[in-house]
Amino acid sequence: MARVGAKNRIKAVWGHRELKNHLATLGFTVNSEVSVISKARGNVVVSVKNARLAISQELANNIMV
Repeated sequence: MARVGAKNRIKAVWGHRELKNHLATLGFTVNSEVSVISKARGNVVVSVKNARLAISQELANNIMV
């Protein structure tokens, strides 16, 4: 799990094809830079490709940095 405030590069995205396509549409692609802004109540707010997104912890667990 990435630390809050740290900049990371995405190394892999796991899951079935539809999930991986959904994450790619949101900007979560291999070699993209991603930062965790905050974590609360089972959700994670991240910065990816100049956008801030809130995703579930379950979804975030499919993104390896």
